[in-house]
Amino acid sequence: MTKIKKNDFIEIDYIGKIKDSNLIFDLTNEDDAKKNNLYQKDRKYGPVVICVGEKNILRGLDDQLIDKEAGKEYEFAIKPEHGFGKRDQKLMKLINANVFKKSNIMPMPGLQVNIDGMLGTIRSFSGGRVIVDFNHPLSDKELVYKVRILREITDTKEKLVACMKFTNLSEDMFTVDLKTNSAKIVLKANLEAPLRDLLKKKIQELVPKIKNLEIEVDTKKHNTQ
Repeated sequence: MTKIKKNDFIEIDYIGKIKDSNLIFDLTNEDDAKKNNLYQKDRKYGPVVICVGEKNILRGLDDQLIDKEAGKEYEFAIKPEHGFGKRDQKLMKLINANVFKKSNIMPMPGLQVNIDGMLGTIRSFSGGRVIVDFNHPLSDKELVYKVRILREITDTKEKLVACMKFTNLSEDMFTVDLKTNSAKIVLKANLEAPLRDLLKKKIQELVPKIKNLEIEVDTKKHNTQ
């Protein structure tokens, strides 16, 4: 069977666990969620499509998919430096409790807070001072991922759709018209011309079969492009 290489598009299911505690922190499959009593009815489950090497998923996981085979299941160990990073003491901040009082927040250890757009976790509260940890909650953790590589994607239109979804656009926000080696993508959301040019360059890099690509904004939805 053909081995996966950089820039291949593949569809995967996975379960991510913290190695020491075996605690699941992320998964994609609905049955796995129900089996582990983690099912959330308002969450959308299903396999994810990635382009290998593009870091659409955690870098330490992405790197290990090269040379693997579609249709097989693998387990990967990921060190902190290739996962969510090592803990950085510089990201432990001392903040005056008045900052929280102004927002009607009662500081308590373990509470997650948003300070100036940065997410952090309160570690301690004493004498009017609050220590907030802005490290990722999974920093310094060794991880284990169980991955099922469901299939390699070879369909050109499906690759184009995946490229657009990598930008966090849902499928109802664009259309793809494919004709042999050319394609036209129409956006229902406004995207400035320089950004469209960057997107076009990236798509043609990842889907080289497309020799002629147009990316436009639907002028019926927006007065300017």
